[in-house]
Amino acid sequence: MATKRMASKRVLVTGAGTGIGRGVALEFAREGAAVTLHYSHNADGAQSAVEEIRRAGGKAEAFGADFNDVAQARRLVASAVQFLGGLDVLVNNAGITMNLPFEQVTPEQFDTLYHVNVRAMFFATQTAVSTMIKQGAGVVINLTSVHAFAGMTEHTVYAGTKAAIVAFTRVLALELAPKGVRVNAIAPGWIWVENQRKLMPDLDTKATGQTIPAGFIGEPADIGRLAVFLASDDARYIVGQTLIVDGGQTSIMPLTGDFRQPCDYRFGQGYVPGL
Repeated sequence: MATKRMASKRVLVTGAGTGIGRGVALEFAREGAAVTLHYSHNADGAQSAVEEIRRAGGKAEAFGADFNDVAQARRLVASAVQFLGGLDVLVNNAGITMNLPFEQVTPEQFDTLYHVNVRAMFFATQTAVSTMIKQGAGVVINLTSVHAFAGMTEHTVYAGTKAAIVAFTRVLALELAPKGVRVNAIAPGWIWVENQRKLMPDLDTKATGQTIPAGFIGEPADIGRLAVFLASDDARYIVGQTLIVDGGQTSIMPLTGDFRQPCDYRFGQGYVPGL
């Protein structure tokens, strides 16, 4: 149930036309925030979210920007600030992915991922923080990934961008904490979104979810609820951290078999009582 703890807060969510970003924006709106949603090329998803928020009595608007272009990333923030009358929370969710063997990656592909995932985020945040510092307070939440902590083949470029966000978050938090701006990051594990449905239409999500300790694949709202918490005063003592939200996905030690089955051996026999 929504608590409206974001009432009077002004929020910008980048990459909010689909998937996690759209879910995050809707959660902030449900908690009473005025929300601006960024999309890159297709406005449909963001605009439908705007209409949903407005029907519920909220304030929202969608703005487009190509994050290959730093100038557009900066203008996006300026447009959001103008529409909202300020900015209390920036959620840096925009990002793109690709998988390709390391030897086949081109400089253009490398630059595209780093420009969108890291460079645009860096300078959009720079623009947003100038407003937050003038206001005396603000919150920045960066979306990274479990790819920053565990390896998957053919993701050298994407994983590199996500690891960069973790380090960026840590250092930025140190610089901005004395100025009243809290910075943290969220590292989602498997979240079931539209692009995955298109690529894997026949996936048995229920059976696949059983391979995750939580027993299911996460949804965008799971990330949205954590983002709202991090933006609230309840998280006032959380600074510079990256919170992994993966249903226990990265907690499984490899090469140990099915985590749901009991072990058929006992270490400690002969020197630990009771074994």
